[in-house]
Amino acid sequence: MGRRLIDDELWALVEPLLPPDKPRRATHPGRRPVPARTCLVGIVFVLKTGIPWEDLPAELGVSGMTCWRRLRDWHAAGVWDKLHAVLLSRLHGADRIDWSRAVVDSSSVRAMQRGEHTGPSPVDRRKPGTKHHLITDARGIPLAAHITGANRHDSTQLRSLVQAVPPVRGRRGRPRRRPKALLADRGYDAEPHRRWLRTLRIRPRIARRRTTHGSGLGAERWVVERTIAWLHQMRRLRTRFERRGDIHQAFLTLGSALICWNFLLPT
Repeated sequence: MGRRLIDDELWALVEPLLPPDKPRRATHPGRRPVPARTCLVGIVFVLKTGIPWEDLPAELGVSGMTCWRRLRDWHAAGVWDKLHAVLLSRLHGADRIDWSRAVVDSSSVRAMQRGEHTGPSPVDRRKPGTKHHLITDARGIPLAAHITGANRHDSTQLRSLVQAVPPVRGRRGRPRRRPKALLADRGYDAEPHRRWLRTLRIRPRIARRRTTHGSGLGAERWVVERTIAWLHQMRRLRTRFERRGDIHQAFLTLGSALICWNFLLPT
């Protein structure tokens, strides 16, 4: 099971990014720590199946609480962001990132335990929810993702999404982080956004409110909706159970990295 969830090639990318284990005491060293790869398998298993931590199968060889602590600690150490950046660099080096345009969108999920970064969802009878904000390239490769309360308007997150795209290396020359154009639906319509994007030499293609439908952007914007669907196939992202915002953000960043890894696999 573990080999299928985390293969050797992916583990070879993850292992150098992990912080070293805490030094063991010379006297009374206690039990040996669970291998990092075993913990990562448990984390990905919970991410994909959505099961509670305490229900993690015993045959995986690690407890749910141990996996939760590793997820928390590795997120604090920036492991998931680093892994995402490494995979983006691999994709850029293989010429698989299409910088001709980027696409932004969001999706709300119910937050069962309330907690940080939650709010009354306008699309779910004002029940507590969290919103996933995402920016992808023209192929649907996730470039950045973050969470807010479900009551935050999409337009407030456009700038932070664009700024969250990391410098993508992998080819000669300066790192790349700016697409040529940005596509968005009516929820992002604001003239200050258009002016700001132009200062970055990004051509804004944002649908306007109070106009008839049929902007034509859907023919290119659907890729971000497909990527959101891929993220929500990971059941821990379809419904939020974590009270802590950093834990849910860790799952979202790890899920984005796994989608990038799938784009690297041979078709």
